[in-house]
Amino acid sequence: MNDGVVLVVRMNEFTSRDANPHVPWTPEEIAADAAACVAAGAAVVHFHGRTSDGGGDSSAETLSRTVELIGQACDAVTYCTLGAGTGLDRETRLATLTGAATKPDIAPVDLGSFNLDPYDAAAKRFRTEEGVYVNTVGTVRHLADGIIAAGVVPSAVSWSIGSLRLLGALIEQGTWPVPVFAELVLSDALLVTNPATERGLEHLLAYLPPVDVEWTLLCAAGSILSMVDPAVAAGGGLAFGLGDHAYDGRTNAEVVAMVVERLEHLGRRPATPDEVRARLRS
Repeated sequence: MNDGVVLVVRMNEFTSRDANPHVPWTPEEIAADAAACVAAGAAVVHFHGRTSDGGGDSSAETLSRTVELIGQACDAVTYCTLGAGTGLDRETRLATLTGAATKPDIAPVDLGSFNLDPYDAAAKRFRTEEGVYVNTVGTVRHLADGIIAAGVVPSAVSWSIGSLRLLGALIEQGTWPVPVFAELVLSDALLVTNPATERGLEHLLAYLPPVDVEWTLLCAAGSILSMVDPAVAAGGGLAFGLGDHAYDGRTNAEVVAMVVERLEHLGRRPATPDEVRARLRS
């Protein structure tokens, strides 16, 4: 992408404000935060619908309102959620997108079923032992087909080597579009993933399908900062934000600025929203 590194800001996820009061919740807060992030160098903003008190809001109306307000505030590429890990059935998850009058640019498909198993190594305990995220092959296909039919780009959220093998099979069948926009997940807290290390990334990259793939690295439930250099050196982008880590009370835009400063040290620059849109639609 002309040396432009794709920066995706994971703005809020399901995160509370206990560790950082700057997590945006409402559509208005998300739009203002998105504008600040784009000004700092981000191209893509990923958000979850939230209520004014931080509760989850998966309504199509909130999604549409959020995308509209972001579009008024800046030119960010918009990347929604479809009820990740919340136990919603696939029809309800897809309806969040298909029912939205104003649709985002990107929507995710999590490739596979797995435990949601956050482990606190210091306390030697799991934060939950009953979390399961169910994404059967039929669900994956249903969501991907619906996203594409809505004129939105599907993001291949890849939690494991198995996720990437599934992606390869869907590409072989002609049911997943190329070029591929993919999000590679590493985590030190979620044991289902490879650890957030250079070796963990290398193992995932060995199984990327042999097609044109634009990928970003996500360090789920953790900081991206230690993985900036290896991800960029390997040709990837970065997905990070207050949805994953408190970053010592900084705003999302301040974290973007930290990442951009590191990119400049590496002789690189962030990709612009227009560059990302051109790449997604090529």
